Amino acid sequence: MLDAITLFLFNIVVYNIPLLYGTAGEIMIEKSGSLNLGVEGTMAIGAVAGYVAACRTDSLAIGVLAGFVAAGLCGLIFAFLTVTLQANQNVTGLTITTFGVAFYYFVGNGLSNSGAGWPALNRTTLGEQFKDLAIPLLSKIPVIGKGLFSHNILVYGGVVIAVLMWFYFEKTIPGLRLRSIGENPAAADSLGVNVSLYKYIHIIIGSGIMGIGGLYMGLNMGGTFEGSNCWINGYGWISIALVIFANWSPARALIGTLVFGFFNTLRVYNATLAYVFPHSLGWLTGIPSHFFSALPFIITLLVLIFSSMSRNGKSGEPAAIGRNYYREDR
Repeated sequence: MLDAITLFLFNIVVYNIPLLYGTAGEIMIEKSGSLNLGVEGTMAIGAVAGYVAACRTDSLAIGVLAGFVAAGLCGLIFAFLTVTLQANQNVTGLTITTFGVAFYYFVGNGLSNSGAGWPALNRTTLGEQFKDLAIPLLSKIPVIGKGLFSHNILVYGGVVIAVLMWFYFEKTIPGLRLRSIGENPAAADSLGVNVSLYKYIHIIIGSGIMGIGGLYMGLNMGGTFEGSNCWINGYGWISIALVIFANWSPARALIGTLVFGFFNTLRVYNATLAYVFPHSLGWLTGIPSHFFSALPFIITLLVLIFSSMSRNGKSGEPAAIGRNYYREDR
């Protein structure tokens, strides 16, 4: 019984981390005043590029770098089109999503049908680098210790990125300048802030962070490529909704992604919980499996509805989000 609870807590974190990378990356981009709807495609490109690089080199570090760079290139394209060429941000983001998912299938099917085949995850070398690392003392706490404090390095990396991002936004001068661009780019420009440069840098870095989340999903799923299902599977769209749920705060994103991680875990382990706790949770078996598959997206819809209804003066949404900045209009 206790092992089932530990496993459930463990998987809440597992399902939470890709969302945390995607949400944190999108928050950084939106803080610059840009709205990137290409999270799904960016994560897909980071996933396939990072996974193939990691398997070819048997190096998790190279895989992370490749995923970051490949996704960062998506950010560079988005920045060039929307910042330099002043293209519509919504259309550009949706185009990147379409291209990214198509690129995932193109590379995956291409390698699968080639002589070399789709690269298999080497669990002896690469798997060793992706193994769970227990946090001293905390991992020894009964029931919750192994569930919450014994995970691989990319899990801890996601938490560290979210915390550092919060510190960057709230406690540093460059972070303050970035927030000022998101609120009023003309005012920031008049004070000597290079608006275009700040946008380029943070869009690229934010996109790169999303790519690491995509790589995590590929490694966590054992690297199995299916020609009909993308590893990302809607996580990019949920990440965009979580930005609103977290009120554009990386610290709140830690909590928000755990909530979605809970519902994702419930989708997978509802039958197990019903078996272990037949008296209290046995009713879960009476719910159609399709409902649990749709549950994360239902929660996403509810989050958007309630977030829109409960807006107040403390909203963290950048005032200039989604609007291109024309320097000549100052």
